[in-house]
Amino acid sequence: MFALSFSSAIGIIIRTLVIYLIILVGLRLSGKREIGQMTVFDLVVLLLIANAVQNAMVGPDTSLLGGILAAVVLLLANGLVAQMRLRWPRVRRLVDGTPTLLINHGEIIYEHLRREAVDEDTLMAALREHGLNNYNEVELAVLEVDGSISVVPVASLQAKKIVKPKSGI
Repeated sequence: MFALSFSSAIGIIIRTLVIYLIILVGLRLSGKREIGQMTVFDLVVLLLIANAVQNAMVGPDTSLLGGILAAVVLLLANGLVAQMRLRWPRVRRLVDGTPTLLINHGEIIYEHLRREAVDEDTLMAALREHGLNNYNEVELAVLEVDGSISVVPVASLQAKKIVKPKSGI
């Protein structure tokens, strides 16, 4: 239960780090989604991945210390990646991605919708959440790195324009 050799511990550390990096890259490539936007399918896939990689991380070791070591390595690796994201913008872009413009001046950018796997129904739902009913009412709609969709209505930009009084009146 508590037996763990040095070579077994090193193996667990290396396997856990490799699995962490593969899952990080895989989730990054799967697209931007908020936790609330996950489908049942997404949840099932995540649960199955967790179950599938558990043995790959600890190998034949079924000791309590092996499981604890794998968990500690995951937490430390995640903390290290978080610190790297804060310090280096390039790492942040690699891990988090960049915002994606979905609507510009009332025009939908269909190529960006396809690339980000966002359908028009989802986009329309985001517009309705912002009190808008039509794409023409949108100056900008952006898929943020956290999976949310930010919307800037045309009216809000017009309201911010400063009207200069005519001189000589």
